[in-house]
Amino acid sequence: MPMPMTRIPHWEQVLAAAVTQAEARPFAWGQHDCATWAFDLRRDLTGGPDHAALWRGRYRTPRGCQRVLRRLGWRTLEEGGRALLGAPLADPRLAQRGDLVLGGAPEAFGVVTGARAVFVAPEGLVSLPLSSCRLAWRT
Repeated sequence: MPMPMTRIPHWEQVLAAAVTQAEARPFAWGQHDCATWAFDLRRDLTGGPDHAALWRGRYRTPRGCQRVLRRLGWRTLEEGGRALLGAPLADPRLAQRGDLVLGGAPEAFGVVTGARAVFVAPEGLVSLPLSSCRLAWRT
């Protein structure tokens, strides 16, 4: 089971810069979408593995995303999260800044920024209350 990783020094600035950059960058399936952005940010905050390399650049549509998930052996984003990150926290409201979450509608990976989590979506960067997230993983 994967364990939480140690964060790099000054990770707070990395998180803030990533959110600002995500606001200005257009959504692109397989390049700048919910999972790619969240897992890239996790890598940047911890110096950990590049999980998004498993799917980055391998799809350009929602249907292509589903195909890649199936090829990786996952039917859902939740299965992918559990496979890569292990068991989620008992209560997603315990998540802290920089942790990964799964929530939204449609379901998406996001990153906790405080009492809220942000998600890269086709309509731009979306901020939702942490209480609306179903699952969370410590980074």
